[in-house]
Amino acid sequence: MNDTRKRRPTLQDIADLTGVTKMTVSRYLRDPQAVAEGTRERVAAAVETLGYIPNRAPEILSNATSKAIGILIPSLSNQVFSAVVHGIESVTRPAGYQTLLAHYGYSPLREEEQVASLLSYNVDGLILSDSQHTERTRKMIATAGIPVVETMDLPQDPIDMVVGMDHRAAARAMVTEMLRRGRRKVVYLGARLDVRTQLRMEGYYQAMNEAGLEGRHLLTEQSSTFTLGGQLLDQALARYPDLDGLFCTNDDLAVGALLQCQAKWIPVPQQVAIAGSNALDISHAMTPKLASIVTPRQEIGREAAAMLLARLSGQPHPENRRDMGFSLYEGESLG
Repeated sequence: MNDTRKRRPTLQDIADLTGVTKMTVSRYLRDPQAVAEGTRERVAAAVETLGYIPNRAPEILSNATSKAIGILIPSLSNQVFSAVVHGIESVTRPAGYQTLLAHYGYSPLREEEQVASLLSYNVDGLILSDSQHTERTRKMIATAGIPVVETMDLPQDPIDMVVGMDHRAAARAMVTEMLRRGRRKVVYLGARLDVRTQLRMEGYYQAMNEAGLEGRHLLTEQSSTFTLGGQLLDQALARYPDLDGLFCTNDDLAVGALLQCQAKWIPVPQQVAIAGSNALDISHAMTPKLASIVTPRQEIGREAAAMLLARLSGQPHPENRRDMGFSLYEGESLG
């Protein structure tokens, strides 16, 4: 098969176009101020004209640091993690670090593969989105000897540094608020069954038990979607026809349940109160507005990056474990 790719411009191409040596071009690319002003202007123009793209592979292989941070997220479509990445890059980009993004679909084995791939690029540090990892993942990270920040949760046995929030406490607070407003037959809807879904269910049961009430739940391993939220609402009504509240593990399920209630002419919150988690933008666009747990996603990303860069610069962050907290958005769907 013929290779139809165009040849990438090289340092020699720039040197030939400007009449300087490859060494001068290389010096300019490392630090433009290291060459004379006239040369700097000619080389800059040549780089622009040729569309030159630096090849960092030799630099990565020959240096102790790559100026790259590996980020692992479980979902590319989930707004929660896009906000975390945005927070990370708001710190890493000004500091001159590139980010390498890997997706693992909530699978510890896939995460293991992606960690191995990122480490092969000699990344300077890792930011992880989960706290449960395979033994091989932990061994690879230990062997690499690079700083790591686990985000979103607050594991008791972290690999290194941690930035997250207490999902159990957040769920307990939301359900307690629903009970304070008079709900007594609240059902928990969970999907995916990842760590955060499990922690929120524990918080739900804590609140129900403290009120002397029976907890009830519906769980599925399917990915959260609006459609799934509507389906779980139907199942909950069939199994628990007297329910008067739904606490959903995230806003996707909660929005789907709310829309399905409206399709069935079930008044929210008069007959059924609904609350979710993550306070996504769509929750504020609903009518009624969806009550939700506000998770500080961008703040978690920024703090994780700040911790990592502080470690890399030899200036340890004041904290290696940071609870970013949470708040409740008591939307109209709460009643």
